[in-house]
Amino acid sequence: MAFNPLKGLGDMNQLRKQAMQMQQQLAQEQVEVEEGDVKVVITGDQKIVEFSVQGITSDVAVSALNKAIKKSQEMAAKKLQTMSMFSGKDQ
Repeated sequence: MAFNPLKGLGDMNQLRKQAMQMQQQLAQEQVEVEEGDVKVVITGDQKIVEFSVQGITSDVAVSALNKAIKKSQEMAAKKLQTMSMFSGKDQ
C-alpha cells in the first residue's frame, strides 16, 4: 500500500468542519449565573449577552467585557501556538 502524504489534509478538513459545528452549537447555548445583585448571561462560545448589577444593565460594560475575553483568548491561543511549535522541534 502506497503512502499518501495528502491523506492528512482530508483528515484536517474533517476536523475543521467538526470544530466549526461545535462552535456553532456552543454559540446557541447560554449559561446564566446570578450572585447577589449581579447577573451574567454568557454563551458557550464565551460571549457575554447580559451583564447587570442591581437590575441595571450597561451595553458599554458588556462590550468591554467581551473585548477583554477576546483578548485573553487571543493571548492564550498565541501561547499555545508557541508551545506547539517548540514541542514539534523536539520530536
